[in-house]
Amino acid sequence: MLEFRFPDVGEGIVEGVVVRWHVKEGDRVTEHQVLAEMETDKAVVEIPAPQAGIVGKLHWVEGDTVKVGAPLVTLLEEGEALPTTAPAAPRRGATAVGELEEEETIAARPPRREVLASPKVRRLAQELGVDLARVTGSGAGGVVTEADVRQFSRKGEEARPTDAYGPTEQVPLIGMRKTIAEHMALAKRIIPHAAHLDHVEVSHLLKRVEADRGEAQAKGVHLTILSYMIKIVAACLKEHPYLNATVDEERGIIILKKYYNIGVAVDTPDGLIVPVVKDADKKTLWEVAKELQVLAKKARDRTLALADLKGGTFTVTNIGFLGGHHAIPIINYPEAAIMATGRV
Repeated sequence: MLEFRFPDVGEGIVEGVVVRWHVKEGDRVTEHQVLAEMETDKAVVEIPAPQAGIVGKLHWVEGDTVKVGAPLVTLLEEGEALPTTAPAAPRRGATAVGELEEEETIAARPPRREVLASPKVRRLAQELGVDLARVTGSGAGGVVTEADVRQFSRKGEEARPTDAYGPTEQVPLIGMRKTIAEHMALAKRIIPHAAHLDHVEVSHLLKRVEADRGEAQAKGVHLTILSYMIKIVAACLKEHPYLNATVDEERGIIILKKYYNIGVAVDTPDGLIVPVVKDADKKTLWEVAKELQVLAKKARDRTLALADLKGGTFTVTNIGFLGGHHAIPIINYPEAAIMATGRV
């Protein structure tokens, strides 16, 4: 029998939320087979089985927060059974004058009902403040649907929290949202922020984009201005190395990066994340555009790996889709600078 614990997946991760189980109790699994998807404060990661075996026990249900090192799955060998736990002996209290005669009665905690729901439905429930354990699923096999969550939310409208001025909604600050909040607060506190705003004539760039669209379609690539901006930024950073740098306060030095990994701020339902295009200066325009497509899809599907979010040296964020011309974003610590592009 192996009690497999939630492993340290690196980057200072201390806990994760069970997004989805890929197995159920009684399943036979092979080594490296995915057991679960866990949402850490940086990405959703797949947890593989450390060895082959039979799933004896899943220690958590979807939506639970698990600390690194806590039991995650118990794996059994063929023919092996879970050990039975002997009932605990009655506990007696003690005082300065001796042992109390009455036995302390401890109420058993009722087992949690496993909730069957997709990650999308779980996010909706979180947004609406609905406890999925109280919702009766109408889907096949008792699966909770979006309609179930919305109907339950409407029924519980009167029970929603309020403040002195009216009704409110409570959204848990956990996982990625919590880390984003802490990261931005840290960056604003320790990095001196200065901003420069300007208008740039880009008619020639728009003509270039239109001229390249045919070739892009032939290559199966979705071409946007952002692909060009990443290439332009990588070239400019070579001329302005102090914008592609970080400060090592302990050693009292500025580290000028000689590689150009451009982060792209992406807005998702779970918050702002920054996947990174590695070695943007060495890649062709088509390679950059293709990589942006892949990263955007991963962000939407919540399948970004930690490696997709690491190693950035400079960040680009675009507010043009909102219709705005200027923005003053927070620098993505520990980088030295960030650029926001507005509406063209």
